[in-house]
Amino acid sequence: MKQKIAIEGIDVFIEGQGQDTIVMIHGWPDTYRLWDAQVEFFRSTYRCVRFTLPGFDINKPCRAYALEETMKLFKTIIQQATSPNQKVILMLHDWGCFFGYHFYMQNPSMVSRIIGVDIGDTNSIEFQQSLKIKHIINIISYQLWLNLAWCIGGRLGNKMTQFLARFLNCKSDPNYMSACMNYPYYILWFKSYGSYKAVKAFFPSCPMLFIYANNSPIMWHSRAWAERLSKQPGCKVIAMDTSHWVMVDEPDKFNQAVLDWLTNTF
Repeated sequence: MKQKIAIEGIDVFIEGQGQDTIVMIHGWPDTYRLWDAQVEFFRSTYRCVRFTLPGFDINKPCRAYALEETMKLFKTIIQQATSPNQKVILMLHDWGCFFGYHFYMQNPSMVSRIIGVDIGDTNSIEFQQSLKIKHIINIISYQLWLNLAWCIGGRLGNKMTQFLARFLNCKSDPNYMSACMNYPYYILWFKSYGSYKAVKAFFPSCPMLFIYANNSPIMWHSRAWAERLSKQPGCKVIAMDTSHWVMVDEPDKFNQAVLDWLTNTF
């Protein structure tokens, strides 16, 4: 049975049953719908909680959310959508990784395990040094495009956002995409709304499964970070021959890999 509750103006969807709860957080330019195949697979044995990132919902007011505002919202959602004092499993992708990793670093006692998809140590010196010139050009190009779309807004900004999503082979429905989703890039580049300078370097103390895409034009992690993670107790690194949207390209393989890991870590 699918339950929908409103928490701080955010629609939160709860499905499934089980002792453990998986909180699924998406990135750009997606919504809670990104995790449809995962909820279908895991809801028989896990409680699945998901929501659209604040500011990303085309049916909600379009505005930017500061980092601390986002963290407070995550904490409230997890506290109200799960059993009191119960640790949760985070399943994260793209900007969901960026925000979810920072949430964990601030609230490690609330998280039992982490599943990170295709985003690793993007704010580390090791990652920055791993980028080639062509990667830097690609990153600057698409992010400045999204910044421009955010500033323009409206119908044109939405069309610009949808165009880039198609260019990057995003599988999500463009009808749910808008320029409102681009505000994290604006904050990242122009240090507005308090900036993201408070984001902590991420390396987990809890068990973590990191799954990344072999066919993505940019590897969003450094090799050193992945190797170090793979040697941590309870942690595992898996590469899949997919695009950036691993869970959509190969849902069966992704789901089984996650289930196998969850079954063997506590």
